[in-house]
Amino acid sequence: MKKSLCCIALGIMYGTLAIAQPEIEKRIQTQLILAENGSTIDLPEGVIHLTKSLSMDGKKNITIKGKGLNQTMLSFKGQIMGAEGLKITNSQQIILENFTIQDSKGDLIKTMHVTGITFRRVKAEWTGKPSPKNGGYAFYPVQCEQVVLDSCTAIGASDAGIYVGQSKHIVVKNCTAYNNVAGIEIENSLYADVHNNVVTGNTGGILVFDLPDLVQKRGGYTRVFNNLIKENNHPNFAPKGNIVAKVPEGTGILILATNQVEIFENLILDNKTVGTGIISYFMTENKFKDKDYYPYPTGIYIHDNQFERKPKRAPLTSTIGKIFTFKLKYGKNVPHIIYDGIVDKNTLDANGRVKLENKICIRQNKNQSIGNMDAENDFKKPTRDAPQFDCALERLKMPVH
Repeated sequence: MKKSLCCIALGIMYGTLAIAQPEIEKRIQTQLILAENGSTIDLPEGVIHLTKSLSMDGKKNITIKGKGLNQTMLSFKGQIMGAEGLKITNSQQIILENFTIQDSKGDLIKTMHVTGITFRRVKAEWTGKPSPKNGGYAFYPVQCEQVVLDSCTAIGASDAGIYVGQSKHIVVKNCTAYNNVAGIEIENSLYADVHNNVVTGNTGGILVFDLPDLVQKRGGYTRVFNNLIKENNHPNFAPKGNIVAKVPEGTGILILATNQVEIFENLILDNKTVGTGIISYFMTENKFKDKDYYPYPTGIYIHDNQFERKPKRAPLTSTIGKIFTFKLKYGKNVPHIIYDGIVDKNTLDANGRVKLENKICIRQNKNQSIGNMDAENDFKKPTRDAPQFDCALERLKMPVH
């Protein structure tokens, strides 16, 4: 009698009577393979233990829907086959919503070559302490178009919690990212809006990067606005060799070698190394051979943000922290906004000034302070609050999706 009641309870938990875990796993994967275009895959309620990656390929207009963040939980803690938790490829107009996914060996959700991918009310997390053994990315859309992440949560990624790479037409909004190396990262991507997110407790809050040796060469046209970027002071736990392993703990926003970026109306609070950093790829000290790669940040407009940070020395756990202390002698008075000062000579006009469209413009920020590191000249003549940054660029406008 007790056994029967147990089976009935288990069946109710998973939305069907007395179905064993391996059968649930097989059923979900079969649905992903056989789903007809335009259909909805309903994930059952409960904790669903999975041992293999789930995958879907070549579908159109599919919704994968759970019963809610704390009602449907896909756990890959016992994964023995595959790396990703869920992988979706070569598809169009896919919606993922209302479920939690946990503890895959590699990335939790990866989508590749998908046009129209929406993540809505999805939590992706590693449930233990932050560790380099955690997968790299919680959300990982790459080489996609029309990407939307709305009201999602990312926790514990050893690279980036929310990562969008080599993609176009992107919105990341109303999301929360914490205990990741990078909270949100936009990489080699075009036309991204990142707004109304809460990014806290990561090593770095929001990263906008262009890197060499990727299919999509040059990103840009990214707006970061109305975000709370607070106390991103977690020690960096990325595996050695990853580019994010170089991100200093205590970084609010970091712009690396990308172009046409507008940062505005954010609260950037108590990030103990730098509020916002603007650097070229040369600062990574990594060599590159990609002839099509452009290593300089240009056309950066930072305005109407609020910066706060108690006077204190930057941690010495990163190269940047050591430069601030020993080369630049910032002591406890580290500027909120830092620019490395490495300039592309091809952006200079006949008078040796940077052309307006390529400038770094910074104005009207609360508690504004700016440091030019003069890294190009081995930090010999750093400046603070130089008038060259007091300019305005044309506001970015995003194309309609």
